[in-house]
Amino acid sequence: MTGFARLRRVNDLGEMIITLKSVNHRSLDVHVHLPADLDVYENALRNAVKQKVSRGRVDVRLTWNRAGSRSMLTLNRPLLESWLAAFQQAREYHTVFSEPDLNAAMRIPGMLTEADAEPDETLESALTSLAVEAVDLFNDSRAKEGAALGVVMREANARIRSHADGMGELRGRALPAFQERLQERLSNLLNGSNIDPQRLAQEAAILADKSDIMEEIHRLTIHSEELNRLLDAGGEVGKKLDFLMQEMGREANTILSKTGGAGEIGLRLTDSGIAVKSEIERIREQSLNLE
Repeated sequence: MTGFARLRRVNDLGEMIITLKSVNHRSLDVHVHLPADLDVYENALRNAVKQKVSRGRVDVRLTWNRAGSRSMLTLNRPLLESWLAAFQQAREYHTVFSEPDLNAAMRIPGMLTEADAEPDETLESALTSLAVEAVDLFNDSRAKEGAALGVVMREANARIRSHADGMGELRGRALPAFQERLQERLSNLLNGSNIDPQRLAQEAAILADKSDIMEEIHRLTIHSEELNRLLDAGGEVGKKLDFLMQEMGREANTILSKTGGAGEIGLRLTDSGIAVKSEIERIREQSLNLE
């Protein structure tokens, strides 16, 4: 699910700014981006996100403008000594009277490096507290989007239920159509010979039983009710909805496989089955946005 939060805090340690944003993902994938001197706190921030977020690709970015003039830079002494020796060698070789420029030396890549930071409990506590607060704001933004998506999915589910009810009404009228279709096929095969009515009734009953969609309609209705129940319950429903859509899709496919050969009624059943599949796919796409 997409979400966004930005939080700024100023304390004795300085100014801290954290940003969280996410895009759809089938599972949780957290990416933490920190200044090099805060790398030791990556796991703490990652865990703060994992405790309250379970789905989505979440990018966490944090900047820290330290209070005071405290510096985390260290001098690369071996590099400076090597540079001074090379300078002295060049001056003697070319007979150039010049003094080394320390400002120029400091601009050499690698001359000044950031010191490896040791974990600091006060700083870690401040960063973790900031992350937890930002995650709460982040989840609030996702909850608002989820509520809007829930409305869309309920509307699609209502249309599925309407189509299921309509297919249930058409189902009872399909048997005569199957019988008529069977008689036509048998007449063509037998070239007008008399057909035993009892045998025709048996074959029609077998065909009707194989083509009966009442069980699929019943299960589709149950799944529709379960969908509303999940949305009412809230919480982490994304994966549950994904599984439920797979089940509903199977019922719709079975209905479509059984509706051939029933004439106009069969065509109407097929249209309804296709419409159900379309609504299921719409719900499936939206469920990817839910946690």
